[in-house]
Amino acid sequence: MSRDSAASAPGQPGIRAERPVGRNMTGSGWERLMAGGLLQGGVKGSPILRLLMRWVRRPLLPVMRLWRRNIQLRIVVTTLLMSLGVVLLLGFVVIGQVRNGLLDAKVKASQSQATGGFSVAKQKADATATANGDAGSGTDDRLSKNVSQWMTDLVVSLSSGGQGAFDVVTLSSGAPGSGGAGLGPRSSGDVDPTLSVPENLRTRVDSSTLAAQSYTRVVYKDGTQSQPALVVGKQVNDPNGDPYQLYYLFPLTQEEKSLSLVKGTLATAGLFVVVLLGAIAWLVVRQVVTPVRMAAGIAERLSAGHLQERMKVTGEDDIARLGEAFNKMAQNLQLKIQQLEDLSRMQRRFVSDVSHELRTPLTTVRMAADVIHDARVDFDPMTARSAELLADQLDRFETLLADLLEISRFDAGAAALEADAIDLREVVRRVVSGAEPLAERKGSPIRIVGDAQPVIAEADARRVERVLRNLVVNAVEHGDGREVVVKLAAAGGAVAIAVRDYGVGLKPGEATRVFSRFWRADPARARTTGGTGLGLSIALEDARLHGGWLQAWGEPGGGSQFRLTLPRTADEPLRGSPIPLEPKDSRRNRGLSEAGLPSGGGGKLATVPAQSTGGHAPPPMPPRTSMESRMAGVSPTADPTALPGNGARVVPRPAGAVRRPDTPAAGGERTAEDRGEHEELGQGETRGR
Repeated sequence: MSRDSAASAPGQPGIRAERPVGRNMTGSGWERLMAGGLLQGGVKGSPILRLLMRWVRRPLLPVMRLWRRNIQLRIVVTTLLMSLGVVLLLGFVVIGQVRNGLLDAKVKASQSQATGGFSVAKQKADATATANGDAGSGTDDRLSKNVSQWMTDLVVSLSSGGQGAFDVVTLSSGAPGSGGAGLGPRSSGDVDPTLSVPENLRTRVDSSTLAAQSYTRVVYKDGTQSQPALVVGKQVNDPNGDPYQLYYLFPLTQEEKSLSLVKGTLATAGLFVVVLLGAIAWLVVRQVVTPVRMAAGIAERLSAGHLQERMKVTGEDDIARLGEAFNKMAQNLQLKIQQLEDLSRMQRRFVSDVSHELRTPLTTVRMAADVIHDARVDFDPMTARSAELLADQLDRFETLLADLLEISRFDAGAAALEADAIDLREVVRRVVSGAEPLAERKGSPIRIVGDAQPVIAEADARRVERVLRNLVVNAVEHGDGREVVVKLAAAGGAVAIAVRDYGVGLKPGEATRVFSRFWRADPARARTTGGTGLGLSIALEDARLHGGWLQAWGEPGGGSQFRLTLPRTADEPLRGSPIPLEPKDSRRNRGLSEAGLPSGGGGKLATVPAQSTGGHAPPPMPPRTSMESRMAGVSPTADPTALPGNGARVVPRPAGAVRRPDTPAAGGERTAEDRGEHEELGQGETRGR
């Protein structure tokens, strides 16, 4: 959908988005950046915003990690925030109540004082008017002078009783027909009457004969700082009967100081309460979290093999009972593991002793069988056939004994890796040459792909050859007379060899069981090549010994593919494989190709991230304990992230050996096919085991 169209709501026709009329797209550089680069595609589509978000998130990551991992921090911070909210809410309520109480008391006192002043002003005006009437009428100029002096005396008289508690201001009335409009304003205490009395209050006083009040700030003529005040005013008459405005200004300085004192007291008390609650929460949570942390640490050490670890139990509370139950569980677990260790030790010793002890009688039987086999031409056909079967089964018996001895070495952690720089092409050619007689009998030609350039890696040639021999022989045996393809590739720090056949394949779930000891996909299928059922298990251990992967893929009737991935250098961890595990010619990939979709596997060489680590390099595994190495031999499974750590030792390379040959490597970019394979293998159970 283009950016100029809008999606229609359900049940409504689509409406094309209108372009703004008169928009100038050739504006400033910032406008062009916002319109074309920053805002195009939203936050997800803007590289600038993504970079900005990355810069913002980077310093917050440690804090977020600490927040997720520390329950004590979360509880204490939550308690502090909730306490702060409660204190703030309580403070607002208390301050509001105190402020309203102070103002109400001030308003009542001010109204009472102002009412008395208005009465006094009226009484004086009436008395002066009576006195002027008794004295006879005079000129207007004289009357005006008398009223002006009378107004000045009135302000002084009324303000003298305040003693700084209030100020008095008179202003000429703006009512129509007032004769006192020419009288100037008068005030006490250097108050600026024009700026101190609000205009709206003057209008209210002019329009009514009742008293009115308002809040204002008193401004002084001498430059003294203004202060809040309550103004109460009323329109009264002078001795001539002309109206004028009389105001009382009551400063709120004392109330403001009282309110500030209350605020400071509440802030100090609130801060103390918040800190105290935080400390209490920290102490309480610490009593609960500390035993939990101790239990978590001991559980981690138990999982690492330190079975003698126990919790320290004090008291008789719930935490103490938890510690006792944990210690009992650890003790029972230690006893059970000790029993398993003893049983495993006895089994390994039995296998090792039997394997060694059988060699002597087997040698004698072999010598006798060879003599009988050489003289079979003199026997009747049935006896001659029995001699041949005896020789074949003795060969298989010897192979089984050798495999059992090799498995016992892996179980005991005594296997050694004699790594050296080798060309894997030579190993592959030797294996293919050795398997050609079997391939000719089965009618399965073997083709090698990717051997045009050297594929160099530090590996044990004997062990790699043994792994490949198992894979190639199994592919020929189960290939149903179809072609077997051996593919080599190298990319980045890894090399890989894949063996592909087009035979019976593997059913769902069998790719994870094919490396188990003595496991057979079809129990009714005969082993015509004398297999022992331990070949793939030994091959898996050989791959692990190299720090590599041995993985399997298959589909019923579509063949299978086994992939061996090794690091170029013996001490380099694997991060991917140059060959996709699922081949490009699988049914699923062929269906995707026919549908025009990208396939899950491809022919491009790329380093694919390890499947089970979410794109990160698999960390080296710590050396196994004796129990771990024994338990690894009970149920071996393929691990795509298997690295050295099964108790094996690596034999140092001789002096002067090449550490990493300078060979051309294929590109290290990840292809879409490899990414698809990674996503598929990362879901659920890894198929390559």
